[in-house]
Amino acid sequence: MATLTVAGVRVTHPEREVFGPGGPTKGEVAGYYEAVAPWMLPELSRRPLSLVRCPGGLGSACFFQKHHADTLGAHVKPVTLLEKDGDQARYIYVEDVAGVVELVQMNTLEFHPWGARIDDPDKPDRLIFDLDPAPGLSWEAVVAGARDIRVRLGDAGLDSFVRTSGGKGLHVVAPFRRGPSWDGVKTFCEGVADAMVADAPDRYIAQASKSRREGLIFIDWLRNTRGATSVTGWSLRARDGATVAMPVRWDDIARLGSGAAFDWKKALKRARALRADPWAAMATLDQTLPR
Repeated sequence: MATLTVAGVRVTHPEREVFGPGGPTKGEVAGYYEAVAPWMLPELSRRPLSLVRCPGGLGSACFFQKHHADTLGAHVKPVTLLEKDGDQARYIYVEDVAGVVELVQMNTLEFHPWGARIDDPDKPDRLIFDLDPAPGLSWEAVVAGARDIRVRLGDAGLDSFVRTSGGKGLHVVAPFRRGPSWDGVKTFCEGVADAMVADAPDRYIAQASKSRREGLIFIDWLRNTRGATSVTGWSLRARDGATVAMPVRWDDIARLGSGAAFDWKKALKRARALRADPWAAMATLDQTLPR
């Protein structure tokens, strides 16, 4: 059986076509995550994770996994969290590139962290808005929506950051000092989304209703609840073409043309050429979520 060692981790069947013909193999997926780990880990490390695992590649059934199993690898850590039903369960987190590659060895393609850290999972420290446009909407409309959120957050005293989703839209993310509850974060984000809909009902919708979304951008604020997750920056997406959720600068988004502007090869090239993290200030900003 062919094997490959990546970040000190033994990867089996590195030749397996994970994304189909022309896409990265399992070994190339592991190599990709090793290469981008310095940029990805600051957003990912020491946060409870949900994973998208595809044991047979994209041609098979993929599934979400949030609970830990000892078979995942020595560098894949467990953290015990309280669930909605009052029971406790072991969730997944990683601290280093070895943990990430061990999860790739177990056929993980996507990484979705919580908006809180493992040392205090009931005190979130970031919020996210996911702009999901209906079919046929222009990229310019998506960019305008993201900028609208940026202005509204700025008016509330919050600097924000933007990334491509790897799909159709953009994500706007804002860090804040820990302290508010999940309910407080949810209420704030719902208020921002509702205000945008009230001001421009011909452009936005804040309800997850596909039957009512024609011609509108869904402002998904529902990820700001305990246990909800969103794909991390630099993560591959389990989609044809191996697209990537890419953190970018606000000045970049207009010329990208699509939320799927980066595939794995473009992301690798960017990781090697990047001199400064466009999201570096996420770790140092000291700002407070308004009540």
